[in-house]
Amino acid sequence: MNMKWIKNRKTLTAIMAVLVVSCTQERSPVTGWAYNDPTNGGFEKVPYEEQETGPGLVLIEGGAFTMGRTEQDVTYEWNNIPRKVTVSSFYMDETEVSNFSYLEYLYWTGRVFGPTFPDIYYKALPDTLVWREKLAYNEPYVEYYLRHPAYRDYPVVGVNWLQANDFCAWRTDRVNEFILVREGLLEHTPSPSDQDYFSTEAYLSGKWQGQLKQKLPSFDEQNPERDVRMEDGIFLPKYRLPTEAEWEYAAYGLIGNTIGERITDRRIYPWNGHGVRNATDKYIGQINANFVRGAGDYMGTAGFLNDNADVTAPVYSYWPNDYGLYNMAGNVTEWVMDVYRPSTGQDADEFRPFRGNVFTTQQRDSTTLIGGLGGEILTNVDGPVYQKFNHKVNPPTGHGVSGETTEVTDSVLTIMSKDPNGNNNATAEGKSDIPGRVQWRQVSSTVATDNLDERRNYKAADYINYLDGDVNSSVYFEEGEDAYTDKSDKMMYEYAKTSLINDKSRVIKGGSWRDRAYFLNPGTRRYLDQRQANAWLGFRCAMTRVGSPVGLGK
Repeated sequence: MNMKWIKNRKTLTAIMAVLVVSCTQERSPVTGWAYNDPTNGGFEKVPYEEQETGPGLVLIEGGAFTMGRTEQDVTYEWNNIPRKVTVSSFYMDETEVSNFSYLEYLYWTGRVFGPTFPDIYYKALPDTLVWREKLAYNEPYVEYYLRHPAYRDYPVVGVNWLQANDFCAWRTDRVNEFILVREGLLEHTPSPSDQDYFSTEAYLSGKWQGQLKQKLPSFDEQNPERDVRMEDGIFLPKYRLPTEAEWEYAAYGLIGNTIGERITDRRIYPWNGHGVRNATDKYIGQINANFVRGAGDYMGTAGFLNDNADVTAPVYSYWPNDYGLYNMAGNVTEWVMDVYRPSTGQDADEFRPFRGNVFTTQQRDSTTLIGGLGGEILTNVDGPVYQKFNHKVNPPTGHGVSGETTEVTDSVLTIMSKDPNGNNNATAEGKSDIPGRVQWRQVSSTVATDNLDERRNYKAADYINYLDGDVNSSVYFEEGEDAYTDKSDKMMYEYAKTSLINDKSRVIKGGSWRDRAYFLNPGTRRYLDQRQANAWLGFRCAMTRVGSPVGLGK
């Protein structure tokens, strides 16, 4: 039995009754007390099989592989030195996120937040002006590419890294909401508002303002019904962007070249061979991906277009790799989670390598702490909301906010509202907060409950610069007796002075419709400021795999 297949209350009650009879004999191996026994306090062991595969996802069985350069380094950046690492199993979208999927997100955002918080909708809009070039006529793409049905199955572009993360958060909540509705636990709400829309984090923290259709029966005699908990295995983990290592591993699809524990052939591209044309008898000679074949040749000649696309192509174009993933080379370059540093391949851990950790914890009300523990989890009332465009902002009122201020930074206007404790709800720039969602803060050595002084695995929140950009790794130049007194202008990455690298530089992976064949190699690395977007840059989502890395029965 799996909790995800529970359809109605009668079925649920019957299952729980069976569990009372059948599971009372199952006892704790450490205490001897029976599980699911109301007379023992009602500690539950729910039936569970394995993680459900979320919509649009493909299971990527993890393993070890050589991450980094498999082709000559034509850019001479030396930023992808080969190194063997291990990636855990995870899920990844079968295709890039399409225009139509993103329009679904915009439609929902406009319906829920548009009447009260229009800036949330404007913040989510892709930048369609990325198509414009000084000496090219691309206005039709500006006007039609995002919304015309002819392009609805094409990858969305003009989305920056922050917007891609917001899409992932929205998708997580909508999928988990659908699961609760499917299982008969939540009443379907056709027209949710900014006050009662479903948020997974808010629900699990007890701060969600909506109403369940029914609750789960409980073995606790004092509380005969309860909400769904993480321990039930009903909710899926968060949708997110893949890490660089995950994306590169999935792109190669080396599972197709594996016999036993041996990878028989390495790959330059997501397919076998040294060329970019299909080598199978049925499709021999056809182009495997959407890219620029040569100078000025974006699509081939009339009568036989080499990739059948002038700009992007539909997300299900060409042939999938051995994991079943489409367009892991060409079409659009894709955002990943990592902050860019040249030496990440040498510095990062061998297991699940990643750069970009900023450790956070849920914000709690300090006035309700009990014995140094607990504290009510706080959710955002109405802010901050990021204003991307130059139009007038009317801060919302009537939501119990004690005061609002506005702040202009990098031409981005942020509405900052006060929480019930009188503190600003705003977080660090680049982290989006939406009304109704749980507030998060960085862990801090000044907060006693964070216990950083007692930890050995980390001592601070932000490890973006660790070993590559922090004080210990920076190069200082002797300039007299005061050379080491002021280190602020002697750092390794002097953004806009000697480098374009900073903590907002995110890795982008893969080739695009505007790239030559070199960038089709999954090991290549580039970066872009997380607040910027391009006409050749899109994204796809990933999800953590929990439990067995291979699935049930293996």
